[in-house]
Amino acid sequence: MGVSRRDALKAGAGLALASAVPGKAAEGAADHPNRLWYDRPASEWVQALPLGNGRLGAMVFGGVANERIQLNEDTFFAGSPYDGINPKARAGLPQVRELIWAGKYKEAQDLADDVLVARPPRQMSYQPIGDLLLLFPGIENAQSYMRELDLDGAIATTRFKVRAVTHLREVIASVPDRVVALRLSSDAPAGSVNVTISLSTPQDAEIAVEGDDTIVMRGIGPAQHGVPGGIRFETRVKVQRTGGRQTLGRDGIRIEDAQEVVLLVATATSYRRFDDIGADPAAIVRADIAAASAKGWPALLAAHQADHRRLFRRVEIDLGRTPAAELPTDQRIARSGELDDPALAALYYQFGRYLLIASSRPGTQPANLQGIWNERTNPPWESKWTLNINAEMNYWLADGANLGELVEPLLRMTKELAVTGQRTAKNDWGARGWVAYHNTDLWRQATVNSSALYGMWPMGGAWLLNTLWDHWDHRRDRAFLAELYPLMASSCQFYLDALVPHPRTGEWVMAPSNSPENSHRPGVSIAAGPAMDSQLLRDLFGRTIAASELLGRDAPLRAEIAAKLAKLPPDRIGKAGQLQEWFDDWDMDAPEINHRHVSHLYALYPGEQITPRGTPALAKAAQRSLEIRGDDATGWGIGWRINLWARLEQRERAYKVLKMLLQPSRTYPNMFDAHPPFQIDGNLGGAAGIGQMLMQSYGGAIHLLPALPRYWPQGRVRGLRARGNIGVDLAWSKGVLDEAVLTAGSDGKGRIQLRDSSLDLALRVGERVRLGTEQGRLVRLR
Repeated sequence: MGVSRRDALKAGAGLALASAVPGKAAEGAADHPNRLWYDRPASEWVQALPLGNGRLGAMVFGGVANERIQLNEDTFFAGSPYDGINPKARAGLPQVRELIWAGKYKEAQDLADDVLVARPPRQMSYQPIGDLLLLFPGIENAQSYMRELDLDGAIATTRFKVRAVTHLREVIASVPDRVVALRLSSDAPAGSVNVTISLSTPQDAEIAVEGDDTIVMRGIGPAQHGVPGGIRFETRVKVQRTGGRQTLGRDGIRIEDAQEVVLLVATATSYRRFDDIGADPAAIVRADIAAASAKGWPALLAAHQADHRRLFRRVEIDLGRTPAAELPTDQRIARSGELDDPALAALYYQFGRYLLIASSRPGTQPANLQGIWNERTNPPWESKWTLNINAEMNYWLADGANLGELVEPLLRMTKELAVTGQRTAKNDWGARGWVAYHNTDLWRQATVNSSALYGMWPMGGAWLLNTLWDHWDHRRDRAFLAELYPLMASSCQFYLDALVPHPRTGEWVMAPSNSPENSHRPGVSIAAGPAMDSQLLRDLFGRTIAASELLGRDAPLRAEIAAKLAKLPPDRIGKAGQLQEWFDDWDMDAPEINHRHVSHLYALYPGEQITPRGTPALAKAAQRSLEIRGDDATGWGIGWRINLWARLEQRERAYKVLKMLLQPSRTYPNMFDAHPPFQIDGNLGGAAGIGQMLMQSYGGAIHLLPALPRYWPQGRVRGLRARGNIGVDLAWSKGVLDEAVLTAGSDGKGRIQLRDSSLDLALRVGERVRLGTEQGRLVRLR
């Protein structure tokens, strides 16, 4: 009786949809500022709606005659624990370096491909679990269709009428109960829920019905790149019905004339840690199903929404509203270039917060290149973690958007990389400490990945640590700093050993390295001492010194770091007035002058070494680099540019780039970022950019409305967080600040900046201060 995925999809999600006219429910949805809604089912994956509990992901298509719920689990990767170390690296790296000093960059890169790139050269791919498939016989000529994703309630709902009966389908992904749960119901007085339930998977698995109410799918992940598959998984679907009757098939269950059906979906894998896949997925899912089964739908929903709203409702944002907000979400995106729709930017910001809540929870994996949502067995770039921008960009939003605890998975991944990276540091460089390059996977590979053209970048660990420092700087939690500091100190030991003097200047540089993914000659990226290396090391070294002093540890190491810090290359301004990307002035001769990466602008954002007021000449050079690079890029590249223009306080340029991000070439109908294809860093980086337009905190100052465009003349935002553990609420009208409310979570002092006006404040924990303006000047209100 089982239904294949092909047959289910062939039926077509929209075949039974005779009329797609929004009814009153759709109008009500348009009035809700934190809701995505549509007047037709999804016909492809980038139209489906995402749900997640940090570990389990679900994509809901909202079909009528059939429904597809595509499932993921965050530890389900190809392969098994493996060692990618290249045994030639220790002897080969000095030879690569000598070729760089001789100016033989192509030869250096070719040699690096042989002696430094991992074996195998590719890492393992994130995998889909499969699909939950629901077929609804007799559903045809549906009217008043609407599907929606309520960001505040974290629930996907499909609603439509067939004749006089309204059908309702609700889906959640619960953190407290560790399941994806579905409720199928209608308002018919007699039972009218008829559905056939089955599972499908592209994996090596078996599917069977167990007992009289459970479908079980168990299998193993695939081998890849010569690494055998090893992760076992199990998915269980528990069927709970009220009324009606059911028939069991070999691999599916048919329900007829039920008043209500609740489905509980649990998935687990055998993964425990990057070097341990000995867990029992069957025992885990049985326990999860048993616990969730003891609750009814109202209790499951209430616990889920209370947990989600605890995080989501910390921030409210209103950028104004126009009639465009009444349109279905896909139409707003399709027409975003022509519409005046400030509420779309507010929705995008809250959607970014929603995605981070759904894909990164304490105890889970960090949000990967696609968060936790992936339908392909060979996803783009393996849907793993790219450390030369994407993994870090995923967390730019977290602290400013009052979601700081969601950074915990990034800390845990960094701890694990410090284990694998210690062996790589010794093998490749003969160095103490630990190193990570530009990519890692579930198995925490810390080796040069793919090719030297892209992978020969030994700065991944430094950027991860600087991102985690930013988290500490927002929260000022001494216990977190004590946990972070050993990772920072060990990383510094690696760089102290690996840095070498540049033969022309004597400045300390990393060689070999590159400026991430950009070439200074056709097909050649390998180099010595690109600007981003020094910028990352200035932050890592300076912050490690500060942490050492705060914690009263390691004075000798502190002195060693300070000596190398003093001789790092400074940022340089090139012949076109630009901030140089490389040690030499190669920018204007590079093959891709409009390259998507702007790595040398790390010092402007997310760093704070370059600022408009503190280093105006370098800020001008950074702006010149942005102008040369151009505004158009990949989705995440545009997201980074929003943050950079906002940091330069170029409000209208930041807004122009944001508008580019919101258009259909860079945002799919379900609001996923279109790299293309989908990458979640564009969503999270773009949302961070909206936050930066409204409030920035760096250099001991909080900047209010630093890049507020004229298109948002009035609005308010509540619940932002600044460095120093300070809450920030803002309200403005006619482009002028009406009120700022600062709430201290810790004792501290700093400067509050509103364009050219500033106030110095000392705050005590729990203190609440109101600020306003008089004749354009910032003043303290009673």
